[in-house]
Amino acid sequence: MFMSFFDHQSIFFSVLGYPMSYLEFFGTVAGAIAVFLSAKANVWSWPLGIVNVVLFFFLFYQVQLYPDMFLQVFFFITNLLGWYRWLTPRQDEENVNKQLKISRLSYRMWILFIIVGLIGTVLFGQLAKNLNSLFPNVFSQPSAFPYADSFVTVMSIVATYLMVQKKVECWLVWIVVDAVACGLYFSKGILFVGMEYVVFCFIAAFGFYHWRKSLAVGK
Repeated sequence: MFMSFFDHQSIFFSVLGYPMSYLEFFGTVAGAIAVFLSAKANVWSWPLGIVNVVLFFFLFYQVQLYPDMFLQVFFFITNLLGWYRWLTPRQDEENVNKQLKISRLSYRMWILFIIVGLIGTVLFGQLAKNLNSLFPNVFSQPSAFPYADSFVTVMSIVATYLMVQKKVECWLVWIVVDAVACGLYFSKGILFVGMEYVVFCFIAAFGFYHWRKSLAVGK
């Protein structure tokens, strides 16, 4: 039973003819709650995010979204780092709750992150495109949508770093990433995850609004 939980073909229930696996359902629910808590700048978003990324690691491997699979390893580490960073800011970074306060990214750094993200997308996309020929014993199928998937992966890394630092601009990056991810997941037939990312687009917009409002009052 334990091992079947991590099998994408192990069905939890069906809804409107769509077979819902344990992995997809529980990973999606954990991710949705974590993102909503992030939009509220709630530190408990980080431990819930850890649950989400562990489940999605197994899911994305089984549907050949390899860059997304690798991204979950990064997310696991950054969820730990983000949890620590928000709870232990320097004295000049504290908000009224003694946690890391929200701040803005400088224009220069904003441009730098965009450039690095786009270059990273091209390089990682080329690697993803050739994974099954480089490591056929591990990746038996070619990567699906290697460049679009790599864009989601690389720009998610950028957005996550900005979120760890509690930069309000992280939500603008998330809006773009979530919109591209919607298309990927619908195309691969993991519809519940795709619908989740539609919701994520709206949560990201709310997060940007809420963080800007909190920034104005110094939270």
